[in-house]
Amino acid sequence: MTKGLPMSEIQAAPSPSGTTVSGPPENWYRRVLLKLSGEVFGGGRIGVDPNVVSALALEIAEVVAGGTQVAIVVGGGNFFRGAELSQRGMDRDRADYMGMLGTVMNCLALQDFLEKAGVPTRVQTAITMGQVAEPYIPRRAERHLEKGRVVIFGAGAGLPYFSTDTVAAQRALEIGCEVLLLGKNGVDGVYDSDPRHNPDAQRFTNITYDDVLQRGLQVADATAFSLCRDNRMPIIVFALADGNIARVVRGEKIGTLVSTS
Repeated sequence: MTKGLPMSEIQAAPSPSGTTVSGPPENWYRRVLLKLSGEVFGGGRIGVDPNVVSALALEIAEVVAGGTQVAIVVGGGNFFRGAELSQRGMDRDRADYMGMLGTVMNCLALQDFLEKAGVPTRVQTAITMGQVAEPYIPRRAERHLEKGRVVIFGAGAGLPYFSTDTVAAQRALEIGCEVLLLGKNGVDGVYDSDPRHNPDAQRFTNITYDDVLQRGLQVADATAFSLCRDNRMPIIVFALADGNIARVVRGEKIGTLVSTS
């Protein structure tokens, strides 16, 4: 992706068939990183809910059909959460690696449903597992995106102690995304307190990175917000309700925008 140019001046990329992949309308985002939590995949339960993943795939397919390049980072909380396992006595390193493997299972499920929806998809993982995925190679990922393929990043950073929120911020920066989209299950933005416990909690339309960090708002990992702040990567936090992914990509004002001002 050409960095530093307005979306209207970026040339469309060739598709795998040699034709041209049309870019999105001028007010749409051209390249986005979508972060999906593992809990989304399970529909609130352990494992993968095929109906939920199929619905997600159809939403993403709509966005890709509009010309936006989509990369995705997935969590693994519907299978394992390393921090929680370590609190129950398991070695933190080993628990985190188990969590990474859980993210790969979600990647493969989403890839399957995306390809059933007609969207060519590649999975790249930070831990080498050549029979099911490519290794994470940033330039190859960018080339896939330019060809109209969705790229799903799995296995976190390949290292313990790094959350998938932080990985999402890092991947978004490295492959030149314009925005980091944090799709949430049951929460439609950033609030001044937990809306699930405080019915009077107020949702922000806009908030700065510094405010999120200073208030200690538990929206995502603090390292992810710091990384985006230092590199001026905007974050949009929104609910994964019907059609919201496409609405965010189209530039509609939903959820909460986290930025420098």
